[in-house]
Amino acid sequence: MAIAWVLVLVTAGLSLARAGPVPTSKPTTDWRGCDIGRFKSLSPRELEAFKKAKDALEYSLKNWSCNSRLFPRNRDLRQLQVWERPVALEAELALTLKVLETMADRSLGDILDQPLHTLRHIHSQLQACVSAQGTRALSVGSGHRGPHPAAPGPASHTTLLGPRVKAQPPAGPQPRGRLHLWLHRLHEASKKESQGCLEASVLFNLFRLLKKDLECVAVGDLCV
Repeated sequence: MAIAWVLVLVTAGLSLARAGPVPTSKPTTDWRGCDIGRFKSLSPRELEAFKKAKDALEYSLKNWSCNSRLFPRNRDLRQLQVWERPVALEAELALTLKVLETMADRSLGDILDQPLHTLRHIHSQLQACVSAQGTRALSVGSGHRGPHPAAPGPASHTTLLGPRVKAQPPAGPQPRGRLHLWLHRLHEASKKESQGCLEASVLFNLFRLLKKDLECVAVGDLCV
């Protein structure tokens, strides 16, 4: 009888081992050194601060026009690969911060204080994610398990806030296709479009950034 019970337990153990781990619904954005996942939904108080600022600033828009759309309506982060989305969102956030900081300097009171504080905090976390993802990709690609210095030239990526290691998968492709076009559009707009165009574009895109784009990056590959 004892031998029979041992055989039963061994068989059950082998069955569990073959079954493997139970999959979870957690996103796979497990980048070290960042905590972007907690921004998948902002608090009602934060969103209200953004709404008040947006409503007030829209009244200051006068005689603006754009040569091109900075944020086309059909633009969707889901069209990008998961690793590309934080890079695109960082460029979007960088331009948004740059424009809103300029508007805050025009004696518009303290209405932008809280929104700017929130955006700077999100952007700092996103920078950590992008840098960590790029560093891990370089380490995996070289077979080196420890910290790996960024290589000059193509391995680096210049954003509106300066050069920094580009996020990329282990294979190491450079931004191409849709991601390249998005980054190029934002870079060119910051140089060629009028301040009025930049302000209007950023304000009209603000809540899509906060609710749709930020959430998509925060949940990782669950954004489909």
